[in-house]
Amino acid sequence: MDLQKFLTDAAVLIIGGVATVSAGYYLIRDDIRNYFRLKFAAQKKEENPQLLSLRLQAHERLIVFIERINPSNLFIRLHQQGISVQELQATILNEIRAEYQHNVTQQLYISSATWNVVKQLKDDTIAMVNNGVENLSPDATGVDLSRKILQHMTGIENNPYDLTLDLIKNDIHLLF
Repeated sequence: MDLQKFLTDAAVLIIGGVATVSAGYYLIRDDIRNYFRLKFAAQKKEENPQLLSLRLQAHERLIVFIERINPSNLFIRLHQQGISVQELQATILNEIRAEYQHNVTQQLYISSATWNVVKQLKDDTIAMVNNGVENLSPDATGVDLSRKILQHMTGIENNPYDLTLDLIKNDIHLLF
């Protein structure tokens, strides 16, 4: 009988201990997960500072890319006196595509969501230029195209170039 009482008491203590540990775990499990997540993130940053540098450079390059394809900067940089609308369109499209190709590898170092926004902004800029040309007369000048697109940009409530820059800046802050 002593053995049976001993086993019963041991079982009660074991069950009580397991219940106590389980309850404690469930109370602090989020804290434990956060601890290990932060510890892993800190180790990851410490292990490869070169990767952090590459990611920061990628974000910097994309900021430059967005500034360069922003119509307000693009027209100032590419406009020439007396240029036709077709010549300006071709020059702009070549410039945007060349800039994009030059920066396409930066997607390795930024989030997929941010890259998709940058890519969409590039596509939207090309579409905006092409749409601007469609409604102009064949004898229109580059100034007419510039004026039309810049007027369109002033009518947009939230400037997509500024929004994309903000997204990239927020991504940079997540690196640190």
